[in-house]
Amino acid sequence: MLMQRHAVVTGGGTGIGLACARALKAAGHRVTVMGRREAPLAEAVAAGAADAFLLGDVAAPPALSCDILVNAAGIAESAAFLKTDAAMFSRAFTTNVLGAALVTQAVVPGMIQAGWGRVIHVASTAALKGYAYTTAYTASKHALLGLVRSLALEVAAKGVTVNAVCPGFTETPILAESVARITARTGRTEAEARAELARPNPQQRLVQPEEVAAAVVFLASEGAGAVNGTALPVAGGEI
Repeated sequence: MLMQRHAVVTGGGTGIGLACARALKAAGHRVTVMGRREAPLAEAVAAGAADAFLLGDVAAPPALSCDILVNAAGIAESAAFLKTDAAMFSRAFTTNVLGAALVTQAVVPGMIQAGWGRVIHVASTAALKGYAYTTAYTASKHALLGLVRSLALEVAAKGVTVNAVCPGFTETPILAESVARITARTGRTEAEARAELARPNPQQRLVQPEEVAAAVVFLASEGAGAVNGTALPVAGGEI
């Protein structure tokens, strides 16, 4: 019989975070979604994707206690390197790295005390390879993976695992924003822009949020206890 755990999903109101919340709830867990905007969080609860919501920013997290942390909060901006200013680097690292570290620090002590815990960060294939015009984002995701691998070693003997999922381009609101930027800058059609984003995936398609969520549910499971410090690509064979 599945043991019900309490999962907190940051960035849980939309996109991959919402899909993860829904999948963890379907797997029998009690789910709290966390984010900065109340409306999508409340909608997630009303739709049955979560049991409760919590307003908060990962870069300044509130007091948290959970068995499973899924950190799907993140930002993605793109620009040529010579047009990537210090502010863009700061935004990327504040949310994607510092925020990830702080929200993890908030929950890991309780996990260690309980002797069981799962920390899962939503990284990206950009944590595993380079992409042109995304230096700030890619650098931050590489740093996030370093955090995952290092912390995994610190908690390995304490019943806690720390892992990352690394999706390729995924059908989310962030991707829709990327498509809009491409069409505005290049004059390509929406279909052409979407095809360009799908091109690195050998399956020649965009990843679906539910596919990422399925990997997260596995990493959160009792059976994944020996999976620690890994970066699991969900990218159709791109990596």
